[in-house]
Amino acid sequence: MSYSMEKLNEEKVFKDPVHRYVHVRDRVIWDLIGTKEFQRLRRIKQLGTTYLTFHGAEHSRFNHSLGVYEIVRRIVDDVFQGREEWNNEQRLLSLCAALLHDLGHGPFSHSFEKVFDLDHEEFTQKIILGNTEVNQVLSNVEKDFPKKVAEVIAKTSKEKLVVSLISSQIDADRMDYLLRDAYFTGVSYGNFDMERILRVMRPREDQVVIKQSGMHAVEDYIMSRYQMYWQVYFHPVTRSAEVILTKILHRAKHLHEQFYSFKYDPIHFYSIFEEETSLEDYLKLDEAIILYYFQMWQEEEDAILRDLCRRFMNRNLFKYVEFDPAKEYKKLQELMVLFQKAGLNPDYYLVVDSSSDLPYDFYRPGEEEERLPIHLLMKNGDIRELSRESGIVDSISGKRRTDHKLYFPKDVLKNDSSKSKIKKQIRELLDIQ
Repeated sequence: MSYSMEKLNEEKVFKDPVHRYVHVRDRVIWDLIGTKEFQRLRRIKQLGTTYLTFHGAEHSRFNHSLGVYEIVRRIVDDVFQGREEWNNEQRLLSLCAALLHDLGHGPFSHSFEKVFDLDHEEFTQKIILGNTEVNQVLSNVEKDFPKKVAEVIAKTSKEKLVVSLISSQIDADRMDYLLRDAYFTGVSYGNFDMERILRVMRPREDQVVIKQSGMHAVEDYIMSRYQMYWQVYFHPVTRSAEVILTKILHRAKHLHEQFYSFKYDPIHFYSIFEEETSLEDYLKLDEAIILYYFQMWQEEEDAILRDLCRRFMNRNLFKYVEFDPAKEYKKLQELMVLFQKAGLNPDYYLVVDSSSDLPYDFYRPGEEEERLPIHLLMKNGDIRELSRESGIVDSISGKRRTDHKLYFPKDVLKNDSSKSKIKKQIRELLDIQ
């Protein structure tokens, strides 16, 4: 029997709070889970700094990746199996792409990427195609199998149906993270009837479609996603923690460029600071490493780095006020001057942060980015785009909601003897007591 078809002597299961069990029978999947690159995901939180807002949000990218794999396994083994439009030769490709789709995420994922201009998707490709344990396992399936998996994750594969399973507006990735993040944050917003959605999924040549009878379950899923973004992912306290995290990394990079002598040298950051990040260096980074430096930098001579690290480690976060950049630009300029006078560097202590989400959109010819719509399979066999049939979805389609906040350290703006007049002016401008 070829390696690609090999089954374990006995099915392995992972007990999972969202899907009850994650089932593994394929030797290839079991071997991939055991690689050091995949095990690294245990040390990367799924929700970054959200644990400082919702204390239960300690789950990892490892949890989530197994969950996405399990949803795809159920789709291809239980729902698609035996259907004319489904080519079962794509089964292993689908399972591997689902399992490995987040392989390249770094510590505190998106904040880390933004500061150092890194792309986790690029690193996912490098891990799959490079000199890694993951590549060795995939190459044992067939020589060009790593390339096929990488193309599915990069959305460049000609197997559009397989791509849509893990990357579309209703895919296994989104379904798992909504349910998982809702579970671990303790909120109810992200819950929807996944069992119903899976039952009404049907394969088509280039994407998954949903039977018309499942439309209401899909409406519920889209509204759950909308609520999770605004109630959890864009929570202002989480954003405050991200602001401080980002500023710590910016400050450390700035000090390195100024040849500052660190008490605790950031050797793990050297290649990133110098924009020469090798795959080997990148894979050494996880959140335990980052937090180690933050812990030690609380004792640095540099007052800004020291203060920001203490704030992050002890959850002494910035406060915020609502802010409209278009209308309040002059106020921001005034505040920057006053912050300087008060001895607070506005580059680090006065930060505008914006969040934006598009809950559902569909492709419009001529747009720069094609957004694959959700399609309904009607009783007469016709295919209809979801918002044409659903009044609820139509009402939010294409409507981007954006939110801006201004973050600052309220605790140092108290009316004490030090520069009290300037601090009073700042408080008045910010309209805080």
